[in-house]
Amino acid sequence: MEPFMTTPQDLLIVALDVEPSRPVEQGDLSLALAGAEVIDLIDAQALTLDDDRIVPSARWTLADRLLDEAASSLVRKTPYESVEDWLWRRGRELSSAYLAALEAEGQVTRQHGRWSPARTARTALVDSPARRHASERWSSGEPVLAVLAAAVGIREMPAEDSPSVADDAVETVLAAVNDAVMELEAVRQRRAIEDAAFDNIWRAP
Repeated sequence: MEPFMTTPQDLLIVALDVEPSRPVEQGDLSLALAGAEVIDLIDAQALTLDDDRIVPSARWTLADRLLDEAASSLVRKTPYESVEDWLWRRGRELSSAYLAALEAEGQVTRQHGRWSPARTARTALVDSPARRHASERWSSGEPVLAVLAAAVGIREMPAEDSPSVADDAVETVLAAVNDAVMELEAVRQRRAIEDAAFDNIWRAP
């Protein structure tokens, strides 16, 4: 039986399969994966958005384990959770969880170097229906996947070339992902400046 295809899975496969326009940060990817989950849950009618608030629908089991886990962890009390809060809560180390799931399904392997296996191990995709599905979605320029990929640096997205997304709720999620990734980058830059200043104090005569 072929695995159930999801947007988070497709995004991770593309991240592993495509040469990025800039290094992909795991934190950025985790935020985008959490956003992709919301988009798939909207499509599955497991939730709706009230402005930027995530309103869960009735509980039921979804075909994908991680997506089902996401649905089960939705806040079900008013005033509900904002998309932004969901991204930061659910996105913590989410890329590692999705990579582990791909490994468990045999869709990726760890390749080791001959002389120093521990240091040179890297993840390699195997040829699979999931990889072909993600590749087809990527090569077709599907808007949701393209915008998520641009947010984490897998590709650049000039403003004049931005793909249109018809669904307002999906647009809200994509905008929240972009904002969260930019906020995380600002935190990284601030920490780098602080660390550099600290180093300079210790190096001063």
